[in-house]
Amino acid sequence: MGQYTFYAKKPSENYHKVDIWLLASVLLLWGLGMFALFVCSQNFAIRAFSDSLYFVKRQFVSSLIGFVLLVAFMATDIKVVRKFVSVIVMLSIVLCVLTFVKPLSIEKNGARRWLRMPGNFSFQPSELIKFAMVLFLANYFDKQEKLENPEEKTVFPCVIGLMVFVGIVLAQKDFSTGVFITVLGILIFFVSGAKLRWIWPFLLIAIPAVFLMVFLEPYRIQRVIGWIRPDEFGSTINYQALSAKKAITAGGFWGSGIGAGLTRINSIPEIQADYIFAGWAESMGFVGVIAYFVLLCFFTWRGYRAALICPDRFSAYAGFGCVSIIFLQSIVNTMVVCGLLPSTGINLPFFSLGGSSIMVTLAMSGFILNVSRCEESSEKKSENVEISIETLSHL
Repeated sequence: MGQYTFYAKKPSENYHKVDIWLLASVLLLWGLGMFALFVCSQNFAIRAFSDSLYFVKRQFVSSLIGFVLLVAFMATDIKVVRKFVSVIVMLSIVLCVLTFVKPLSIEKNGARRWLRMPGNFSFQPSELIKFAMVLFLANYFDKQEKLENPEEKTVFPCVIGLMVFVGIVLAQKDFSTGVFITVLGILIFFVSGAKLRWIWPFLLIAIPAVFLMVFLEPYRIQRVIGWIRPDEFGSTINYQALSAKKAITAGGFWGSGIGAGLTRINSIPEIQADYIFAGWAESMGFVGVIAYFVLLCFFTWRGYRAALICPDRFSAYAGFGCVSIIFLQSIVNTMVVCGLLPSTGINLPFFSLGGSSIMVTLAMSGFILNVSRCEESSEKKSENVEISIETLSHL
């Protein structure tokens, strides 16, 4: 099979207006997320902080910073953004390293993944490292495409870089994020047309390491056992998962409403975080669930479309990676809540409580919107767009 490219071949002459439908989907997802957070967290917020809007206020403050980043990444020329890729990569790595410095970090359940921030806030660098890794791989693969001598082309530095990203996240005991970054990295390798045989040495190390890390931590084994036996351990390791299933079932077709279902919702630990989808499903019902997935798929379609028709390789690869982060995280989280995957620490973008997550998600959304601005005019698309995925001979 011949080679295909994941981008439009001729460069765009100038920027166009941002994809208004993509922008609308971002704003709607954020708005629904804030509403879901209010619905699911208000009772717990009253009990713990005597303020029904406590978590909503915190998320809103983080969102303000996130929207500043969104505008910055959306309005800044892609070429300028590219110049700062190395800075973003180094910043993400340094911040991850700082989590091992006790005075600067926060320990939760034996893991140090958060940095102390002013105002009783915290920051989780592993959220930023996903974005940094996508920019790093996109930048490198674009440079490799420009080399005329095939003998000079190599993806070895990318493999090493991916190992560094994954390794530093695993060192923070963030197993699920480490696995997620690995899958995301391999996906970008495939889309870029790189020869996947280069990734096998990494996989030969990563796969045994994953199994080793699972079996060395008893709680991870318990999660797997709980997932295999969903009806057992209802008062211990499966309590959260079973409570989530009951909440989803109780929602029915139309949902229990904003207030009626709060008794079940508040029986789920950390409902405002990783299991917020269960609260949304109970409150809004099957209709609300379908509406969410339709909106998510619409955002994903517009995002992938923007990457596909973008004439710049770096923008196309990075845009594809950013959309994939948001979409795949959403799918993994909802599958966990529905009991289709073992419990993980993967949150639900735009919905789950978490300042780091919402800031990075909005920053990536800004980058995706920027990518949508550099599409070619409609009369050129038919002759210039050529979809590409490297042939299966690279496998």
